[in-house]
Amino acid sequence: MMEEVELCFPQLNTSCWKTKRPLSVSVLIYIVLSFISLLTVTLNLLVIISISHFNILLSHVSRQLHTPTNLLLLSLGVSDFFVGFDMLFQIMLINGCWLLGDLICSLYIVFDYVVTSTSIGIMVLISIDRYVAICDPLHYSTRFTPRRVQVCVSLCWILSLSYGIIVMKDDLKEPGRYKSCAGECGGTFTVIHQFLDFIVLFLLPIIVIVVLYMRVFVVAVSQARAMRSHIAAVSLQRSVKVTVKKSELKAAGTLGVVIVVFLICLFPYFCVTVTGQETFVSASSASFVLCLYDSNSCLNPLIYALFYPWFRKSIKLIFTLQILKPGSCETNML
Repeated sequence: MMEEVELCFPQLNTSCWKTKRPLSVSVLIYIVLSFISLLTVTLNLLVIISISHFNILLSHVSRQLHTPTNLLLLSLGVSDFFVGFDMLFQIMLINGCWLLGDLICSLYIVFDYVVTSTSIGIMVLISIDRYVAICDPLHYSTRFTPRRVQVCVSLCWILSLSYGIIVMKDDLKEPGRYKSCAGECGGTFTVIHQFLDFIVLFLLPIIVIVVLYMRVFVVAVSQARAMRSHIAAVSLQRSVKVTVKKSELKAAGTLGVVIVVFLICLFPYFCVTVTGQETFVSASSASFVLCLYDSNSCLNPLIYALFYPWFRKSIKLIFTLQILKPGSCETNML
């Protein structure tokens, strides 16, 4: 069915067309997407406050949460926090019109590149961190130090910023030079850029995450089986069987959640761009795909943080305003 359309700027003959919807439908779309954006910002802000308040920024107390893993979670929270703001611009593009000017459009695309690619890069670092912690625990403390984590996170930001600027260099020099109509916001993405995006931001990260988590799963299962064999020698085999099965299911479930969510959120975007179908997709559908791509940042804190008991405890302290009391940063969170 053909969508009903109208001009973004009726007074301009060169105006782009936008999808015309019933008011109730438009309001519902904006409410849902605004809620996702607000939820993304809120959840990641909770991660940032939790790890920062409880001793990462304080040198005079024992740093309970000052671990390489939590530093990575903090960095992921920061990048995903900015992705939440980035989604506000995607909401504006739902109807196919850009109202903030050509320069802001170019800066927005660079910003989108930086925060989303940094978020994906830190997810890969988290998978490497967990792999070393479980598969090579004796060398973990020397290989993953807070200093090295800070360097790796900084490199993620620098490389993401550099790549975004390189891709958008022509648009930054002369904003709007390639747009086809007034009200359009899009970069000059060549086939090479789209292919590199697919390889660097989707294929390689998913391969690394799957391989490392599968290795972690295999090691965890082998350790559980070794423990079961040891305890079987003292006639406790039956009780351990239940424990091992539960641990195997939990490990498999966590792995499944991580991979499936990542695929669901990112696959539609790269399916559209890499296959060259973006020219046949309506502006509203394209914006929806981009919002789904960014919504992975809303689920990251749920996957990587809500499984931690200290995070649930910190949320309680935040919402009850206990963190405002003197000495709250010294609360035992472990």
